[in-house]
Amino acid sequence: MRIVLLCLVLATPATAWEATVGQICTLSHSTDQADIFLTYDPSQPLYTLTVTRKTEGWTQTPWFAMRFDGPRPIEIATPRHVLSDNAASLTVTDTGFGNVLDGLEYNQTAYAFTQDGLAEFPLDGAAPEVRIFRECAGAQLS
Repeated sequence: MRIVLLCLVLATPATAWEATVGQICTLSHSTDQADIFLTYDPSQPLYTLTVTRKTEGWTQTPWFAMRFDGPRPIEIATPRHVLSDNAASLTVTDTGFGNVLDGLEYNQTAYAFTQDGLAEFPLDGAAPEVRIFRECAGAQLS
């Protein structure tokens, strides 16, 4: 019986992308190389996007960009990013993330990068979780 239960647990697909709804809504995904973590605080309203590289940190650069490859490609960039104290994480904060959410929902691969660092995220299974995140407390997407 234990073997059957173990097989059922192991055969159950894990949700790679995960949205949570609460006072602060989140959308997250993890790969062997990096984590991506978005938050939305409806009381502000404010979005954050944090990309943490697991094997090496980020360096301070003049810009941060994301590119989304797939049926609806988008590329966006900003000079308004900050590094964590240990430089493993890079964070962008803004009042609107519509282009980011469109990129995550409608494409196949996301790249978070600077002029000398890159993190890649496959978007398989992201769309339903992005929709949950979008609906979070009537999130503003401007």
